[in-house]
Amino acid sequence: MLITSFLQRYLLNKDLSEVDSAAVAQLASLDHLSQIAPDIADSLMAELKDQRASLKLIASENYSSLAVQLAMGNWLTDKYAEGVPDRRFYAGCQYVDQIEAHAVNSAKKLFNAEHAYVQPHSGADANLVAFWAMLSAKIVPPFLAKFGKKTVDELSIEEHELLRKQMLEQKLMGMSLNAGGHLTHGYRHNISSKLFHSVQYDVDPKTLLLDYDKLKEQVLKEKPFILIAGYSSYSRKLDFEKLREIADLVGAFLMVDMAHFAGLVAGGVFEGVYNPIPYADIVTTTTHKTLRGPRGGLILCKEALKEFVDKGCPGVLGGPLPHVIAAKAIAFDEALKPEFQTYSRQVVLNAKALAQGLMDRGVTISTGGTDNHLMVASIFDRFGLTGRQAELALREAKITVNRNAIPYDKNGPWYTSGIRLGTPALTTRGLKEKEMEIIADLIVTLLSHTRPVAQSRAQVVIDENVLSQVRRSLSELLAEFPLYPELLIDEIGK
Repeated sequence: MLITSFLQRYLLNKDLSEVDSAAVAQLASLDHLSQIAPDIADSLMAELKDQRASLKLIASENYSSLAVQLAMGNWLTDKYAEGVPDRRFYAGCQYVDQIEAHAVNSAKKLFNAEHAYVQPHSGADANLVAFWAMLSAKIVPPFLAKFGKKTVDELSIEEHELLRKQMLEQKLMGMSLNAGGHLTHGYRHNISSKLFHSVQYDVDPKTLLLDYDKLKEQVLKEKPFILIAGYSSYSRKLDFEKLREIADLVGAFLMVDMAHFAGLVAGGVFEGVYNPIPYADIVTTTTHKTLRGPRGGLILCKEALKEFVDKGCPGVLGGPLPHVIAAKAIAFDEALKPEFQTYSRQVVLNAKALAQGLMDRGVTISTGGTDNHLMVASIFDRFGLTGRQAELALREAKITVNRNAIPYDKNGPWYTSGIRLGTPALTTRGLKEKEMEIIADLIVTLLSHTRPVAQSRAQVVIDENVLSQVRRSLSELLAEFPLYPELLIDEIGK
């Protein structure tokens, strides 16, 4: 076997007893790519260097283990496996069945759920499957009974059109994008608002918190088919016992999209009424945010919805991705270890420390703090910068955030008045509260020495001396917390 650049450097600097098999496999893969697709290998290495040299504060991103990554790069990608374990539409899926069954069982154990469906390719896909499962469970059976039919295949063209219209007449109520909800919760530009008659609920204009009494009034008025809870930029816990009670008042399904905080549920940080699993009819999530797995989706549901959820294919999905399911299985197993609970607790401690550090320096944080892994900082009033300008300026200093609208944002969803920050990735690298204080100071120092370009909401001018100083401080800080140290940070790419 030819040992070339990356792997050779690694082995020359390691004792045989210290060799990490996952690191060897990853480096061998990079060596192979550098020979057959050098431009792709160069881009991959550039991305690794950039991530190592940057403060990743994107709330929806993390760092997965090398084992999770390796599970996605193999011959499982060559398999079609439509269906579920032991009930496939293709032959030769016995080993995919084993892997998927492992992932299902680990997910059920991790979340103490009655059923798990591990096939969705993303959180958006998971939500579509969940929507269709609930519609199929509640609308289709009585409709078929009315016409004396056993399956939809027996319906006439006219009858099927009646069924389609009835399914599309149902109402979905979700948190608005303005309040911190997600696109798939009924946002007008998303397919969810086309599948349903979409109604949105907001946070209180003064406190920016969810008002359960007002939500109750709105639910009683609107009588939704599905009440969906969850968020992408709301920094407080949700009381799922209250949400269950509200949904039950009108016989609505309670669906929870916990894509952002699934790791906090798995890690035991969100427990009791803040854990959605005992209260929701169906729970969806991504697997790559606080859960620290591969990019993908997951559905957890009550036994009563199992048969409908498992029909994600052909209902919404095509063939599953067996290589990603294998990576999910590894991530679920990793999250079952005690170390993951320690990690999850530290994510929240870091978020609280970062939010407090920013507030101590005069930055307004929506809702006045955070209970989870993220926060939305109001930038426009404090620094005179749009969120887009702040995002650009911070990126120049290798601090990666995303611009984010604040509730009732006057600058709209493109330029925005705020930025969203999250701590899952930095916590994976080992940073703690002390480092969050330093980061808050670096952010405020840089933005205080950044000014907008006249007549532009997207361009900025940054004080070069301050920018250089922040970059140096950042470099010194991150040197103490190497990313993927198994890959020899001082050797890779030289």
